Amino acid sequence: MKPLVIFTLILASLSACRADESVRAYGGADQVWTLKELNGASFPATATLTFPKAGEIAGQGPCNRYFGALSAPYPWFKAGPIGSTRMACPNLPAETAFLKALEAATISEVAGDTLVLSNTDGLEMVFKASE
Repeated sequence: MKPLVIFTLILASLSACRADESVRAYGGADQVWTLKELNGASFPATATLTFPKAGEIAGQGPCNRYFGALSAPYPWFKAGPIGSTRMACPNLPAETAFLKALEAATISEVAGDTLVLSNTDGLEMVFKASE
């Protein structure tokens, strides 16, 4: 009986120590990423993306702060559900486009100071690390 209890405790502690395998662990952490392009066009407002801790995204959209879960291993990307504050502003259409694109992204790539989120339907979000 005692070995079974010890084995169970070891197994439980190992499962709690899973490494972060998301884009955060592959160059995304410790950066504030600013969206520069959405689908090949310059983004008309300011929007940021951060990876505050394993399994989370957060940032500032053109109008509101947002937050959500990140649940896919790199190079895959799955954000959502995404929640946000609800303040109105003139850039609300840009914010809606940004948040919809963020939830639609399925692939991530970090190369130096550039983060690209995309999907197989042609979505492309190009972020630059803020200086």
